[in-house]
Amino acid sequence: LPPPRTEIFSGKAVTHEDIKYEQACVLYNLGALHSMLGAMDKRVSEECAAGAFTYLRDHFPHSYSVDMSHQILSLNINLMLGQAQECLLEKSMLDNRKSFLVARISAQVVDYYKEACRALENSETASLLGKIQKDWKKLVQMKIYYFAAVAHLHMGKQAEEQQKFGERVIYFQSALDKLNEAIKLAKGQPETVQEALRFTMDVIGGKYNSAKKDNDFIYHEAVPALDTLQSVKGAPLVKALPVNPTDPAVTGPDIFAKLVPMAAHEASSLYSEEKAKLLRDVMAKIEAKNEVLDQFMDSMQLDPETVDNLDMYSHIPAVLMEKCAALSVRPDTVRNLVHSMQVLSGVFTDVEASLKEIRELLEEDEAEERKLQELLGGRVPPAPGSPPGLAEVSKECSKYLELHEKASFTNTELHRAMNLHLGNLRLLGGPLEQVRAALPSPSLTEEDRQVLQTLKRILAKVQEMREQRVSLEQQLREMIQKDDITTSLVTTDRSVLQTGMGTPQVSPPVSPPLSCSNPEPTDPPLCPQKLFEEQLRKYDQLKVYLEQNLAAQENVLKALTDANVKYAAVRKGLAEVEHKWNTTVQTLVASYEAYEDLMKKSQEGKDFYTDLEGKVAKLLERARAACQASQAQRQQLLER
Repeated sequence: LPPPRTEIFSGKAVTHEDIKYEQACVLYNLGALHSMLGAMDKRVSEECAAGAFTYLRDHFPHSYSVDMSHQILSLNINLMLGQAQECLLEKSMLDNRKSFLVARISAQVVDYYKEACRALENSETASLLGKIQKDWKKLVQMKIYYFAAVAHLHMGKQAEEQQKFGERVIYFQSALDKLNEAIKLAKGQPETVQEALRFTMDVIGGKYNSAKKDNDFIYHEAVPALDTLQSVKGAPLVKALPVNPTDPAVTGPDIFAKLVPMAAHEASSLYSEEKAKLLRDVMAKIEAKNEVLDQFMDSMQLDPETVDNLDMYSHIPAVLMEKCAALSVRPDTVRNLVHSMQVLSGVFTDVEASLKEIRELLEEDEAEERKLQELLGGRVPPAPGSPPGLAEVSKECSKYLELHEKASFTNTELHRAMNLHLGNLRLLGGPLEQVRAALPSPSLTEEDRQVLQTLKRILAKVQEMREQRVSLEQQLREMIQKDDITTSLVTTDRSVLQTGMGTPQVSPPVSPPLSCSNPEPTDPPLCPQKLFEEQLRKYDQLKVYLEQNLAAQENVLKALTDANVKYAAVRKGLAEVEHKWNTTVQTLVASYEAYEDLMKKSQEGKDFYTDLEGKVAKLLERARAACQASQAQRQQLLER
């Protein structure tokens, strides 16, 4: 029996009388070694250690040991891919790449870690890892929230570049929320992690506060709900480092080479190359067709799930239902807002009237003073006990007028904002049928519906073609992987194997190609070309199915082109309705969220004008008294 292997997590000794198990263990250790080398290397390469684990998952049974189960290997693969994508994200940020690209790269980091988290949440994985599972899950979840925050930070920066100031606020707010979740999960992490989180909080917090302040006081754009915006799709830009277990550069010399005759071993290698050549030829055709298909679908920009998107119009969105429910328990919302603004308007009007009266009193006094000057020929003797209060009154009046003018602009903006939101608040507080009726919905003719049905049917055909192609490719790979004719080569008569052979073509050769014209004196190489041809016939049926699948693509794409031409007008109409629908939802949500702010600013305005009213009222009394005293002095001068 071979020596037992130890499972990495459970510590159990495992033994199998199967050479493939030994190969699997070596591959597992190779993946672990690559991960360690990757951790030591500079963070500038997109290659990662997932290659060995991927090969192990795709080519070996998962029943050998628990740490080679599908879930554990998927966990390892996604952890490696996630960390490699992190390196690429860091490089992209240092290179000042476009904000949208950085957001997509970061979103892909989130996707990889979500896959890893799903593997960790598997009951089999949890029972195997024990306490480690909880620690790992907490760390992975922290990374998910952190990189989601980074993605939304850069989506906010993109919105800023596009001058979509409402979207900028919600993206920065979402980034802040996700970062706070990451900070909660980061308790117990090293100080370097805490420092990175604090730095990120300074950046995102500053961005959010600045964006919100600018929007509140300058742009006044409606802030959309996050779930009404298009989600950020990840951009997978990393790749697993390919691992070929038959490559001597990876595995070293074959220590089992002498277990079979050298000639049979060499012939088996030649057959492996024939299989590889077959697979390369088929894959070249598949990849060429896939490239054409991908480019075609990208140019069409057709998503089968959102071709018509009619379901969204059949109900009120959850974010709007939440606002309606909140207003239903506060029926006095609109009345309170109107009353508050009326009170503010009343105080505003009183202050304006008092300031106007003061200004008129001062102007009237100045006019009387000019008349006296003209009457007395410009020489007005100083009157004893002349009231000094008019200068102070004029100075204070100017100060209060300046405050009133500044506040008047804010008051006007506040009334404009209230009038903008008041109708929406009444709608949200009313019956749900009225809310649903206020949301735009498409009006499709029977012909339009037929066009949509045809398009969706053809898109489903495209998806079916893709899935069938992937399935056939996987069957071919599995069939080639399991195809081992070494036993046949060892037991077949050498004279039969050498019949009708020439020099086999090996591309690219790992060692000089074998040739029947250059035999070794003691052990001539096998050249079983006829046997190869017979063995390769087992793949003919799969090749036929694949050829049919590839040939069908041209007809499917032609039908899709024709359907898309008819869909263009319908698509434009649906896009316009969807834009109006989203805008309406965002506006209604913004009106609800603006209510508390309007009430707060209205109260601040009332407090300001109440204080100013008291000061102006006292100033008016002083102005009246000073003007009366000034008039009395002028009368005395005239009598003299």
